[in-house]
Amino acid sequence: MTSDRIAVDIKVPNQTRYLRLIGHIGENIARTLRNFSGDRDKLAYDLNLVLTEAMTNAIQHANEGDPAKEVHIEISIAEQRLVIRVFDSGEGFDVKQYAQPRHPLDEHGRGIYLIHTIMDEITYRPTGSGHVLEMVKRL
Repeated sequence: MTSDRIAVDIKVPNQTRYLRLIGHIGENIARTLRNFSGDRDKLAYDLNLVLTEAMTNAIQHANEGDPAKEVHIEISIAEQRLVIRVFDSGEGFDVKQYAQPRHPLDEHGRGIYLIHTIMDEITYRPTGSGHVLEMVKRL
């Protein structure tokens, strides 16, 4: 049996009109995995949600809506681990402060909280030109 090995590297302008495109790429990856025995529809929904939430944060908060910037996304699958990296040009924030639920009407931090509930591991660390949000899902 051959294992799924996928590597996708995408750079898009810092604009929310690309959210749907990136979300659909996540859905399509979930639906084409040969060695995934779980619920493909749920995985497709979850990957769309995670990608659009992470990308929205990068566009609106980290890159401050600056159209001159871009968002860089890497998606890879190897050895039953799906890894999504979203690179931004921002100053960074404490991702751990959003790991717990906040007031239900508080929109600030909701995306990071959702990502924490869906993914198995999440880290946010500096890079040479900004930060990277790395999210891991064991398949």
